[in-house]
Amino acid sequence: MTAFPFQIVGFDLDGTLLDSLGDLAHAVNHALSLEGRQAVPVSDVRGFVGGGARKMLANAMVATGGAVDDVRFEELHDALLTHYEANIAVETRLFPGGEAMLDALAARGVKIAVVTNKLERFAVKIFAELGLSERFYTVIGGDTLGPGRAKPKPDLLHLMLERGGEGRAAYVGDTTYDTRAAAAADLPCVAVSFGFSDRPVGELGAAAVIDHFDELVPALERLGAA
Repeated sequence: MTAFPFQIVGFDLDGTLLDSLGDLAHAVNHALSLEGRQAVPVSDVRGFVGGGARKMLANAMVATGGAVDDVRFEELHDALLTHYEANIAVETRLFPGGEAMLDALAARGVKIAVVTNKLERFAVKIFAELGLSERFYTVIGGDTLGPGRAKPKPDLLHLMLERGGEGRAAYVGDTTYDTRAAAAADLPCVAVSFGFSDRPVGELGAAAVIDHFDELVPALERLGAA
């Protein structure tokens, strides 16, 4: 068997590895309700995800009547996080084919990482509740390196490589935050079409696009041979 071309594969979390939309939407709508705003449909929340909870809430506020002052925004942001942390894995699950895909990468000796703009403690808690923690050699959150260093900056991916040791790496994501960070880190990026993309998936600038996790290993093999 030909050796697998990547020794490290990193994944974004929301909209890439996990379908977390339902739980995120409930948290956003909880915060909106505290401001007397109408709930937004889950389908609308899909377009708010990608830049972390603060960006998600800001998008929701604009969509439901406009921004609030900074003090009130921080109160609503705290309420969103509190609600989300208490209900973090009620509906959240791996996307179809995710478990088999992780098994396939592990069988090939790949070190698997998670690099997300979600707060690190939330990402760690989700995987613990889903029984997935042991699958990843590291879980890196948007706050792991401190303010201003989340995606689309490459810093979190550089940390992934530092923690992973030697080996060729690739990244898997669903938004421009992911493809831009991967490009800045000089890593090939595979985009998933089933995620929460902030623009049409064909416009993300990914090296490859997949429609199901069954396609990831073959896509990485093709990229590695290119």
